[in-house]
Amino acid sequence: MASTVDSGTTNLVSYSPVDSRAVAAFAVDDEETVREKVARAREAGSWWRSLGHDGRRAHLLEWRRVMARRLEEVLDLLQRENGKVRADAVVEMTAALAHVDWSARNARSVLARRRVPSGLLMLNHLATLEYRPYGVIGVIGPWNYPVHTPVGSIAYALAAGNTVVFKPSEYTPAIGRWLVDTFEEAVPGRSVLQLSTGHGATGAALCTSGVDKIAFTGSPSTGARVLAACAPSLTPVLLELGGKDAMVVAADADVPAAVEAALWGGCSNAGQSCAGIERVYVADPVYDEFLDLLARRAEEVRARADFGPITMPAQLDVIRRHIQDALARGGRAVVGGPESVQPPYVAGPVILADVPEDSAAVREETFGPVLVVNRVADAAEGVDRANDSDYGLGAAVFARRGAGELAGRMRAGMVSINDVLSFPAVPALPFGGRGRSGFGRIHGADGLREFTVPTARTRKLFDVPLAVSTYARGPRDMARLERLIGWLHSR
Repeated sequence: MASTVDSGTTNLVSYSPVDSRAVAAFAVDDEETVREKVARAREAGSWWRSLGHDGRRAHLLEWRRVMARRLEEVLDLLQRENGKVRADAVVEMTAALAHVDWSARNARSVLARRRVPSGLLMLNHLATLEYRPYGVIGVIGPWNYPVHTPVGSIAYALAAGNTVVFKPSEYTPAIGRWLVDTFEEAVPGRSVLQLSTGHGATGAALCTSGVDKIAFTGSPSTGARVLAACAPSLTPVLLELGGKDAMVVAADADVPAAVEAALWGGCSNAGQSCAGIERVYVADPVYDEFLDLLARRAEEVRARADFGPITMPAQLDVIRRHIQDALARGGRAVVGGPESVQPPYVAGPVILADVPEDSAAVREETFGPVLVVNRVADAAEGVDRANDSDYGLGAAVFARRGAGELAGRMRAGMVSINDVLSFPAVPALPFGGRGRSGFGRIHGADGLREFTVPTARTRKLFDVPLAVSTYARGPRDMARLERLIGWLHSR
């Protein structure tokens, strides 16, 4: 059990997925409460915007310092409420703090007004472009990375000049509270970042509360409901959804390095990573070597020590079903099997081989420490199979020669070469996918711009002899224009 609403009360109670002990209780925000918080955020927006990039940078860097000073608190919460082993919690916080730092330091250079070329026909105009904040951003966060993922929206939205109402997952509200509390310590007495707790109805209320944009991270099915809820008001939406990420291992790859990457990419955070590796396509000349070494290494990785429990109990049924379906269709279990599902854990990595491409373990998001390893003739075939998916989030390629070309053919928003999951840790790179993996980007310059409205401006500096955008123009003016465009564009 991870969360519930007490019968007859309005309390949301979160429980540890490790031992089912209660962690914290919170109010369930109804529609009126959510709207009140959005209204307070809108009032705080004028002050927050008035600080300018330098003022916001100072506050965001102070927020980063507060979080770093209180690091032990959140590491404990990530273990108790989210079930992470400490190493996974430390990795998550390392990346989250880097993103707060990058967004604060780079917002001015990315978003400040800048001059753009006017072109020959408009040379008498000064053209400028700037990026203005939307206003109030509603952020609906996930439970699998309850700090790093929402921070990828919250910090960038704040740095861009917006205020935020944040609804964390009902499985991790205490971690969400910690995020808002630390910001309150850095920016006291303001409603720049507010917490809204509850289940799906609270998230739905946020979608229709009058926010200027919604940033949602979660499953494709819930993302579709968010999109539908925002459609009547034409509220723009950023969707970071699921993945079925693949790794391609070429014949000339460093096989031991590829094995280590596949194992960590598939099993870190108990496989509960939207951009985690779930499919591995290995070129025939190194397939047996790869699978044998992977099996030996997988036997050394265990739940509780190396990764935590499955946070959402219903996901255990999905993991078991995918394993059973793969075996029923002719696949084989190299390590583990259905018996590995031991609630609330998957006892260790499950390695499946020779799994048909139409099986659930290949087509659907498993979200557990399960790796499908299939043989392909060469890396080119591996890329083709990797691309044969409704998802398009991340991918990985292991090769010594031609790795860049292979990566360029991957149908994904992000690709790691000779590594896995390296892109989320680079703050300057955008994070996001295509297809069922959603649209829009967090992180980097694109992530900052995602929370702004591009605003164009022209200023006439002087008159020119050629007058065409006025009814005072004459036949001679239009004849000159015709000759000019012919000369410009026929060369």
